[in-house]
Amino acid sequence: MHTTMSKPYVVGIDIGGTNTVFGIVDARGSILATGSIKTQKYTEINDYVNALYEELSRLLAQENVTDQIAGIGIGAPNGNYFTGNIEFAPNLPWKGVIPLAQMMRERFNIPVTITNDANAAAIGEMTYGAARGVKDFIMITLGTGVGSGIVINGQMVYGHDGFAGELGHVIVRRGNGRLCGCGRTGCLEAYASATGVARTAREFLEIRNDESSLRQLPIQDITSKDVYDAAVSGDKLSQEIFEYTGKILGEAFADFVAFSSPRMIVLFGGLAKSGELIMRPIREAMERNLLPIYKGKVKIVLSELKESDAAVLGASALGWEAN
Repeated sequence: MHTTMSKPYVVGIDIGGTNTVFGIVDARGSILATGSIKTQKYTEINDYVNALYEELSRLLAQENVTDQIAGIGIGAPNGNYFTGNIEFAPNLPWKGVIPLAQMMRERFNIPVTITNDANAAAIGEMTYGAARGVKDFIMITLGTGVGSGIVINGQMVYGHDGFAGELGHVIVRRGNGRLCGCGRTGCLEAYASATGVARTAREFLEIRNDESSLRQLPIQDITSKDVYDAAVSGDKLSQEIFEYTGKILGEAFADFVAFSSPRMIVLFGGLAKSGELIMRPIREAMERNLLPIYKGKVKIVLSELKESDAAVLGASALGWEAN
């Protein structure tokens, strides 16, 4: 793949609201070493870049690869591939427009490329995971929010401004929809993220009288993991929460298919780990709602990348591009 290159490694950096994780990766997608810093600790972007520079330099020196890095790839919320900026990211400590790629380039003197976290996951999946060799697919990340990366004809879709593919903010409930973190109502993210599942659980518990083991927990503290554990142990209400969530996702997927006719939709993130509990209702709802010409043609698959590695691998795949 990249063996002709003089420098055999790249660095992948995943910037999350809580932690920033980074790793040194070779052309086969093997991770040589990883490290992390706390994102929230640095309210000043310069302090953050300095901390990242110090930690990463230490790791490179420790692995003896300081001068063998071909490029740095960064996945970040609201990371813009075209500008190299992080722009108005709601969950990061720095407000406004942050020229992160440029700042990192100046510190390291290595090419730096940035994109948003869901796009990075899609690139990782295409380079090292379930979508190897697949030219048309949609990556859906089901975490705190719902992110997406769209690949058409082997290329990431960035749109004219670098922000294409916000499928988590397609409105799935018109009228009296839930308030979303983006300020609008009825977005897919408000229902189908891990946070959305917890909201559904609270809603169901409040408006219904069914028995449920979830009633033993303080209602405000219920997480999607609690709902999963209860569903696995046979709790009917929790199983229904998964049915409800999967149905909303499947209906949305049927619409996404009409747009780009992907060969597969790859699911990634905490909620995707619920396996058949969520996959079956998604598949059924999607097939039921697909246009006849698409029926039976679209696979829904789980990411093949370990969650801990995926973000770093995806970002690192961008590092090869940075050249």
